[in-house]
Amino acid sequence: MKIHREGLASILLTFAVLALINGAVFYFLGHMPLLCRIVAGFSLVLFLFIISFFRIPKRDMKLDESLVIAPCDGKVVVIEETYEPEYFKDKRLQVSIFMSPANVHVNRNPISGQVKLSQYHAGKYLVAWHPKSSTENERHTVVIGNGKTDILVRQIAGALARRIVNYLKPGMQVTQNEELGFIKFGSRVDIYLPVGTPVSVELEQVVRGGQTVIATI
Repeated sequence: MKIHREGLASILLTFAVLALINGAVFYFLGHMPLLCRIVAGFSLVLFLFIISFFRIPKRDMKLDESLVIAPCDGKVVVIEETYEPEYFKDKRLQVSIFMSPANVHVNRNPISGQVKLSQYHAGKYLVAWHPKSSTENERHTVVIGNGKTDILVRQIAGALARRIVNYLKPGMQVTQNEELGFIKFGSRVDIYLPVGTPVSVELEQVVRGGQTVIATI
């Protein structure tokens, strides 16, 4: 397991703040050992959680040009036909994956191909499972085309996630399962597929980025 580069600043800041808090508690309240131990224990748990949030577990990635692979870890919360207003401007099959704070938060390319769109949008911070979060929350939209089809991937900030990182630029050639970006804390990723695309997941299914097959092209 590795630690993602996006987490280095957050981990160092968390360590510094917790060190100051614990130093002050032990200095001023050293005569209350139980309280000091409680604060130290809580600090350790919080620090380990922050580290785990930015983890990149080692796993075998599935590579197949005929498949759409999950761009992130999480739970499938939406599978439905809906109108996509930003790029396609027609009806698409939407598959949405909710990422809890406990999930791995690296986002990956679901297919290989050329980046046709990479667009950031400022917005609200509705809870990630809210129906309007796809169009009203802070988000970043990417469209990847491989000659057979175009897939839209939308990173969506949730109530806790206040920073979306995206590494793709229009015109780039990208490879399936390479890093697309990162979302800090709870969030959601939407995938828009052509209507009629055979989907391999079900509602409430837990998926793993880079491994779970979402659909067949």
